[in-house]
Amino acid sequence: MEVFAVYLREKGYSKNTVSSYEFAISQLLAKASPLTNQSLLNHKEWLVSSFAPKTANNRIGAINAYLDFIAFDGIRLKGVRIQQKPFLDNVISNEQYTAMRDGLKRDENWFWYYIVRYLGCTGARVSELRQFRLQHAIGGYMDIVSKGQKLRRVWIPATLCLETEDWKSGCAPNSLLFPGKGERAISTRGIALGLKRAASRYGVDPSVVYPHSFRHLFAKNFIERNPDIALLADLMGHESIETTRIYLRRTANEQRVAVDEAIDW
Repeated sequence: MEVFAVYLREKGYSKNTVSSYEFAISQLLAKASPLTNQSLLNHKEWLVSSFAPKTANNRIGAINAYLDFIAFDGIRLKGVRIQQKPFLDNVISNEQYTAMRDGLKRDENWFWYYIVRYLGCTGARVSELRQFRLQHAIGGYMDIVSKGQKLRRVWIPATLCLETEDWKSGCAPNSLLFPGKGERAISTRGIALGLKRAASRYGVDPSVVYPHSFRHLFAKNFIERNPDIALLADLMGHESIETTRIYLRRTANEQRVAVDEAIDW
């Protein structure tokens, strides 16, 4: 298994992905050995019946990577098709974002104020948020190399750069914007819990406040102001524009309002 882990790291997979893939393959070998086309199909059926589609697809991706690694002379498993809703759900609204942003600023809670600002104004994933350093605000962007050695540039709006430099005045350029304990960045779980606490404090429904919700907010606001969906796909780090199209959809509440306003016959 360690040899497989080394193979994945050399391919550019993240630490979390390597750990997830190792678990998936340990599970596979415990339940489907010896590996045959039929045992793989049976294992896929078990995954689909036991887990959510997204989890099943993650495990299937790990299995296919392992089959390539061992040069298995047989099938590769197809992922499960995930039916997307025709509307966005549980997404933070501009009014809720503003309530949190302004409340944190009023209370001079700068650490969480800037977490909310960076999530809402850059479209960064939570794993990317943890990587921001002062030097990125000084330069105006952060370059990220994803698995497959693909470059993504996360732009930081000029006004936010200036605010950040003022906030972190006197800090070393390579200092983390959002440190946790010791020299490491705050954990993903720490960010999620902190956002929930801030939501409750400022009268915002905590169920719509989670790191990825701000990514939806960024995309919806950007596409309303700039209809270039190809540009948005690049900004979001999507390989396919089809993935980005979800942000052209409205929330269920927005659909309700649109219907009520439009239909008068």
